[in-house]
Amino acid sequence: MARFDLDTVFNAPAGGDNRAEVFCEMGLMYATGRGCDIDLVSAHKWLNIAAIRGSERAALLRAELSSSMSKMELAKALREAREWMTTH
Repeated sequence: MARFDLDTVFNAPAGGDNRAEVFCEMGLMYATGRGCDIDLVSAHKWLNIAAIRGSERAALLRAELSSSMSKMELAKALREAREWMTTH
């Protein structure tokens, strides 16, 4: 991915970096096109994962982003987040 090394995120010690905030930043990266193309589905996916992992900020941003997405986009984002959570 653009600025994040996912292996570093997944292999961080339990008491180390706050993974939820890293996922939130990934969502913001996709939402704003910072270092990558804007992709609202990916943005929602990562914000959803961050919210599930405990980021209140991500939950608020996800809700805001949802209002500008179609039902099909939301369904795809939720499906991708669910798939990612089941494999990680």
